Amino acid sequence: MKKRIILKLSGEALAGENGVGINQAKVLEIAKEIKGLYDLGGIQLGIVCGAGNIWRGRDALQYGMDHSSADYVGMLATILNALALQNALETLGLDTRVMTSLSIPSVAEPYIHRKALTNLEKDRIIIFGGGTGNPFFTTDTTAALRSAELKSSLILMAKNGVDGVYDKDPRKHKDAKKFTKLTHKEVMDKNLQVMDMTAAALCAENNIDIFVFDMNKPGNISRAGKDFSFGTLISNN
Repeated sequence: MKKRIILKLSGEALAGENGVGINQAKVLEIAKEIKGLYDLGGIQLGIVCGAGNIWRGRDALQYGMDHSSADYVGMLATILNALALQNALETLGLDTRVMTSLSIPSVAEPYIHRKALTNLEKDRIIIFGGGTGNPFFTTDTTAALRSAELKSSLILMAKNGVDGVYDKDPRKHKDAKKFTKLTHKEVMDKNLQVMDMTAAALCAENNIDIFVFDMNKPGNISRAGKDFSFGTLISNN
């Protein structure tokens, strides 16, 4: 039986050096990394994209925007990223489907649980856009929710320039300590900010492992499919 994996990509990873917008050269670079993971064989792959390269809901809230409206804009931005990534993957010969929690039938399939399972069983890579379809939830929660629904045992949390989980921000503190392994309980008790608490609780309750790693080093995405030695593994054990 094939192993089912959800890859969580930050939106910033799809941007160029300025960190804003969609840089198609960068997207193609990431697509090649994803192909390396897929080509390992024995896996079924789903991908969840963030939207930080296009929209920052927290910034909008500071200017008085309604929280729900800000979140819906973010959901739409994840769909833009999903479509860009789909195009790059298909130029490499991979069979993909974009499935969205918001109905946009002209460009993507609606997310339907049984249809998603069929796509995975046909070895199609699914790119999930639109978040959960509800405001007040992050794309981390989307990754956890889709993992639970589709019985994925692992989330690969591909970080943009951070090579694991630390006790404090390594970019601000030179003495920050990196963890090689943590339990879900430790993540929540220490409030380590790996993902939001809703997502962390979902992973703990459904026994979904999380591997946090730096995606910027070439080969790391495919390596993460079989090797947990270079980041931080989070599990119930």
